[in-house]
Amino acid sequence: MPKINVYLPDDLADAVRDTGIPVSAVCQQALEQAVRRVTAVRAIPLAELDAEQLAARLPHLTGRLRDVLLRARDQARAGGAAEVGTGHLLAALLDEGDNLGVRVLRTLDVSPAALAARSTTDSAPGDAAATLDATGAPTRWSVTGAGALELAVTEATALGHNYVGCEHLLLGLVAEPDGAAGRVLRESGADLRATRRAVAAALVGYAHLRAQTAGASPASGGAGAGAAPVGAEAVAALVRRELAPVLARLERLEQRAGASTE
Repeated sequence: MPKINVYLPDDLADAVRDTGIPVSAVCQQALEQAVRRVTAVRAIPLAELDAEQLAARLPHLTGRLRDVLLRARDQARAGGAAEVGTGHLLAALLDEGDNLGVRVLRTLDVSPAALAARSTTDSAPGDAAATLDATGAPTRWSVTGAGALELAVTEATALGHNYVGCEHLLLGLVAEPDGAAGRVLRESGADLRATRRAVAAALVGYAHLRAQTAGASPASGGAGAGAAPVGAEAVAALVRRELAPVLARLERLEQRAGASTE
Protein backbone atom coordinates (compact mmCIF):
# COMPACT_ATOMS: atom_id res chain seq x y z
CA MET A 1 0.00 0.00 0.00
CA PRO A 2 1.45 3.44 -0.93
CA LYS A 3 2.64 5.60 1.94
CA ILE A 4 2.03 9.35 2.24
CA ASN A 5 3.90 11.37 4.84
CA VAL A 6 1.90 13.85 6.92
CA TYR A 7 3.77 16.69 8.62
CA LEU A 8 2.22 18.25 11.73
CA PRO A 9 3.09 21.27 13.87
CA ASP A 10 4.84 20.30 17.13
CA ASP A 11 1.83 21.15 19.32
CA LEU A 12 -0.53 19.08 17.23
CA ALA A 13 1.90 16.18 16.94
CA ASP A 14 2.28 16.07 20.73
CA ALA A 15 -1.50 16.17 21.20
CA VAL A 16 -1.98 13.34 18.68
CA ARG A 17 0.56 11.18 20.49
CA ASP A 18 -0.96 11.94 23.89
CA THR A 19 -4.49 11.07 22.80
CA GLY A 20 -3.51 8.02 20.75
CA ILE A 21 -5.53 9.10 17.73
CA PRO A 22 -5.22 6.61 14.81
CA VAL A 23 -3.57 8.97 12.35
CA SER A 24 -3.74 6.67 9.33
CA ALA A 25 -7.46 5.98 9.70
CA VAL A 26 -8.31 9.64 10.27
CA CYS A 27 -6.20 10.81 7.32
CA GLN A 28 -7.63 8.14 5.04
CA GLN A 29 -11.19 9.14 5.90
CA ALA A 30 -10.45 12.85 5.39
CA LEU A 31 -8.74 12.18 2.06
CA GLU A 32 -11.61 10.02 0.85
CA GLN A 33 -14.06 12.82 1.66
CA ALA A 34 -11.86 15.39 -0.10
CA VAL A 35 -11.54 13.19 -3.19
CA ARG A 36 -15.32 12.77 -3.36
CA ARG A 37 -15.87 16.51 -3.08
CA VAL A 38 -13.29 17.42 -5.70
CA THR A 39 -14.65 14.77 -8.07
CA ALA A 40 -18.17 16.13 -7.59
CA VAL A 41 -17.02 19.68 -8.32
CA ARG A 42 -15.25 18.60 -11.51
CA ALA A 43 -18.38 16.82 -12.70
CA ILE A 44 -20.74 19.81 -12.38
CA PRO A 45 -22.67 20.07 -15.71
CA LEU A 46 -22.80 23.84 -15.95
CA ALA A 47 -25.34 24.41 -18.68
CA GLU A 48 -28.05 22.17 -17.22
CA LEU A 49 -27.93 23.21 -13.60
CA ASP A 50 -30.54 24.97 -11.56
CA ALA A 51 -30.67 25.52 -7.79
CA GLU A 52 -32.46 22.24 -7.04
CA GLN A 53 -30.09 20.17 -9.16
CA LEU A 54 -27.08 21.80 -7.54
CA ALA A 55 -28.45 21.07 -4.07
CA ALA A 56 -29.01 17.42 -5.01
CA ARG A 57 -25.60 16.97 -6.64
CA LEU A 58 -23.54 18.99 -4.18
CA PRO A 59 -25.24 18.92 -0.77
CA HIS A 60 -21.99 19.82 0.99
CA LEU A 61 -22.02 23.26 -0.69
CA THR A 62 -23.85 25.96 1.25
CA GLY A 63 -26.90 27.57 -0.30
CA ARG A 64 -25.04 30.83 -0.79
CA LEU A 65 -22.16 29.13 -2.59
CA ARG A 66 -24.54 27.29 -4.89
CA ASP A 67 -26.16 30.63 -5.67
CA VAL A 68 -22.72 32.09 -6.43
CA LEU A 69 -21.94 29.25 -8.87
CA LEU A 70 -25.18 29.85 -10.75
CA ARG A 71 -24.52 33.59 -10.83
CA ALA A 72 -21.02 32.93 -12.22
CA ARG A 73 -22.46 30.75 -14.97
CA ASP A 74 -25.02 33.42 -15.85
CA GLN A 75 -22.38 36.17 -15.87
CA ALA A 76 -20.20 34.14 -18.22
CA ARG A 77 -23.18 33.64 -20.54
CA ALA A 78 -24.04 37.36 -20.45
CA GLY A 79 -20.46 38.23 -21.36
CA GLY A 80 -20.29 35.71 -24.18
CA ALA A 81 -17.54 33.70 -22.50
CA ALA A 82 -16.90 30.13 -23.58
CA GLU A 83 -15.92 29.07 -20.05
CA VAL A 84 -16.62 30.08 -16.46
CA GLY A 85 -13.40 31.46 -15.02
CA THR A 86 -12.14 32.86 -11.76
CA GLY A 87 -13.24 36.34 -12.78
CA HIS A 88 -16.84 35.18 -13.05
CA LEU A 89 -16.58 33.41 -9.69
CA LEU A 90 -15.21 36.50 -7.96
CA ALA A 91 -17.77 38.78 -9.61
CA ALA A 92 -20.57 36.44 -8.53
CA LEU A 93 -19.19 36.27 -4.98
CA LEU A 94 -19.18 40.06 -4.78
CA ASP A 95 -22.58 40.34 -6.46
CA GLU A 96 -24.22 38.01 -3.92
CA GLY A 97 -23.01 40.52 -1.39
CA ASP A 98 -24.00 39.12 2.00
CA ASN A 99 -21.74 36.09 2.28
CA LEU A 100 -18.88 35.49 4.69
CA GLY A 101 -16.30 35.80 1.91
CA VAL A 102 -17.32 39.42 1.27
CA ARG A 103 -17.33 40.18 4.99
CA VAL A 104 -13.85 38.73 5.35
CA LEU A 105 -12.64 41.03 2.57
CA ARG A 106 -13.97 44.02 4.51
CA THR A 107 -12.10 42.96 7.65
CA LEU A 108 -8.93 42.92 5.52
CA ASP A 109 -9.74 46.49 4.40
CA VAL A 110 -10.29 45.27 0.84
CA SER A 111 -13.19 47.11 -0.78
CA PRO A 112 -15.64 44.79 -2.59
CA ALA A 113 -16.73 47.76 -4.71
CA ALA A 114 -13.14 48.46 -5.78
CA LEU A 115 -12.64 44.80 -6.63
CA ALA A 116 -15.84 44.73 -8.68
CA ALA A 117 -14.59 47.70 -10.70
CA ARG A 118 -11.39 45.93 -11.73
CA SER A 119 -11.11 43.64 -14.73
CA THR A 120 -10.80 39.97 -13.76
CA THR A 121 -11.34 38.35 -17.14
CA ASP A 122 -9.42 35.12 -17.54
CA SER A 123 -11.63 33.07 -19.84
CA ALA A 124 -11.90 33.10 -23.60
CA PRO A 125 -14.73 34.74 -25.58
CA GLY A 126 -17.49 32.42 -26.68
CA ASP A 127 -16.08 31.67 -30.11
CA ALA A 128 -15.91 27.89 -29.64
CA ALA A 129 -19.41 26.55 -30.29
CA ALA A 130 -18.56 23.22 -28.68
CA THR A 131 -18.31 24.87 -25.27
CA LEU A 132 -21.75 26.52 -25.38
CA ASP A 133 -25.19 24.98 -25.11
CA ALA A 134 -28.22 25.92 -27.23
CA THR A 135 -28.98 28.90 -24.97
CA GLY A 136 -25.44 30.26 -25.19
CA ALA A 137 -24.49 29.14 -21.69
CA PRO A 138 -20.93 27.86 -21.14
CA THR A 139 -20.72 24.14 -20.46
CA ARG A 140 -17.38 23.95 -18.70
CA TRP A 141 -15.09 25.63 -16.20
CA SER A 142 -11.88 27.24 -17.32
CA VAL A 143 -8.70 25.58 -16.07
CA THR A 144 -8.23 28.29 -13.45
CA GLY A 145 -11.93 28.31 -12.49
CA ALA A 146 -11.90 24.56 -11.88
CA GLY A 147 -8.64 24.93 -9.98
CA ALA A 148 -10.13 27.58 -7.68
CA LEU A 149 -13.14 25.38 -6.92
CA GLU A 150 -10.93 22.39 -6.16
CA LEU A 151 -8.77 24.54 -3.90
CA ALA A 152 -11.92 25.75 -2.13
CA VAL A 153 -12.72 22.13 -1.28
CA THR A 154 -9.13 21.60 -0.13
CA GLU A 155 -9.27 24.67 2.11
CA ALA A 156 -12.54 23.52 3.68
CA THR A 157 -11.06 20.09 4.37
CA ALA A 158 -7.89 21.61 5.83
CA LEU A 159 -10.01 23.70 8.21
CA GLY A 160 -11.88 20.59 9.31
CA HIS A 161 -15.22 21.75 7.90
CA ASN A 162 -17.87 19.36 6.59
CA TYR A 163 -19.24 21.98 4.21
CA VAL A 164 -17.86 24.28 1.51
CA GLY A 165 -18.96 27.90 1.69
CA CYS A 166 -18.23 31.28 0.15
CA GLU A 167 -15.34 31.86 2.55
CA HIS A 168 -13.69 28.71 1.19
CA LEU A 169 -14.28 29.88 -2.37
CA LEU A 170 -12.54 33.15 -1.51
CA LEU A 171 -9.57 31.15 -0.22
CA GLY A 172 -9.61 29.02 -3.36
CA LEU A 173 -9.58 32.10 -5.59
CA VAL A 174 -6.67 33.62 -3.66
CA ALA A 175 -4.73 30.34 -3.66
CA GLU A 176 -5.18 29.62 -7.39
CA PRO A 177 -1.90 30.93 -8.84
CA ASP A 178 -2.82 31.71 -12.46
CA GLY A 179 -6.34 33.15 -12.43
CA ALA A 180 -6.98 36.86 -12.87
CA ALA A 181 -9.22 36.96 -9.79
CA GLY A 182 -6.44 35.67 -7.54
CA ARG A 183 -4.01 38.21 -8.94
CA VAL A 184 -6.42 41.08 -8.29
CA LEU A 185 -7.19 39.83 -4.77
CA ARG A 186 -3.54 39.48 -3.86
CA GLU A 187 -2.67 42.89 -5.30
CA SER A 188 -5.52 44.37 -3.22
CA GLY A 189 -4.09 43.00 0.03
CA ALA A 190 -5.93 39.67 0.34
CA ASP A 191 -2.90 37.39 0.27
CA LEU A 192 -3.45 33.76 1.21
CA ARG A 193 -1.93 33.89 4.68
CA ALA A 194 -3.89 36.94 5.79
CA THR A 195 -7.12 35.66 4.23
CA ARG A 196 -6.84 32.26 5.93
CA ARG A 197 -6.34 33.96 9.26
CA ALA A 198 -9.26 36.32 8.70
CA VAL A 199 -11.54 33.41 7.76
CA ALA A 200 -10.51 31.51 10.90
CA ALA A 201 -11.14 34.58 13.05
CA ALA A 202 -14.48 35.28 11.33
CA LEU A 203 -15.69 31.76 12.06
CA VAL A 204 -14.66 32.12 15.69
CA GLY A 205 -16.55 35.40 15.76
CA TYR A 206 -19.69 33.90 14.27
CA ALA A 207 -19.64 31.03 16.73
CA HIS A 208 -19.29 33.52 19.58
CA LEU A 209 -22.13 35.65 18.24
CA ARG A 210 -24.40 32.62 17.86
CA ALA A 211 -23.68 31.60 21.44
CA GLN A 212 -24.42 35.10 22.68
CA THR A 213 -27.64 35.33 20.66
CA ALA A 214 -28.87 31.92 21.79
CA GLY A 215 -28.10 32.65 25.44
CA ALA A 216 -29.46 36.19 25.62
CA SER A 217 -32.89 36.78 27.09
CA PRO A 218 -35.33 39.24 25.45
CA ALA A 219 -36.31 40.43 28.92
CA SER A 220 -32.75 41.43 29.67
CA GLY A 221 -32.50 43.51 26.52
CA GLY A 222 -30.32 40.93 24.72
CA ALA A 223 -30.76 39.46 21.28
CA GLY A 224 -33.63 37.04 21.68
CA ALA A 225 -35.18 34.62 19.24
CA GLY A 226 -36.99 37.39 17.42
CA ALA A 227 -34.01 39.70 17.13
CA ALA A 228 -32.76 40.89 13.75
CA PRO A 229 -29.70 39.16 12.31
CA VAL A 230 -26.34 40.55 13.37
CA GLY A 231 -25.12 43.13 10.88
CA ALA A 232 -21.86 43.19 8.95
CA GLU A 233 -20.40 45.95 11.13
CA ALA A 234 -20.96 43.96 14.32
CA VAL A 235 -19.40 40.89 12.74
CA ALA A 236 -16.40 42.87 11.49
CA ALA A 237 -15.85 44.44 14.91
CA LEU A 238 -15.98 41.08 16.65
CA VAL A 239 -13.72 39.49 14.04
CA ARG A 240 -11.08 42.15 14.61
CA ARG A 241 -11.30 41.60 18.37
CA GLU A 242 -11.02 37.84 18.00
CA LEU A 243 -8.27 38.05 15.39
CA ALA A 244 -5.35 38.93 17.67
CA PRO A 245 -5.17 35.67 19.71
CA VAL A 246 -5.85 33.56 16.62
CA LEU A 247 -3.02 35.28 14.75
CA ALA A 248 -0.66 34.82 17.69
CA ARG A 249 -1.36 31.09 17.90
CA LEU A 250 -1.03 30.59 14.14
CA GLU A 251 2.24 32.49 14.18
CA ARG A 252 3.64 30.18 16.85
CA LEU A 253 2.52 27.09 14.95
CA GLU A 254 4.01 28.36 11.69
CA GLN A 255 7.31 29.19 13.35
CA ARG A 256 7.55 25.74 14.92
CA ALA A 257 6.61 23.99 11.73
CA GLY A 258 8.98 26.15 9.69
CA ALA A 259 6.30 26.39 7.03
CA SER A 260 5.25 29.33 4.92
CA THR A 261 1.61 29.56 3.82
CA GLU A 262 2.11 32.46 1.47
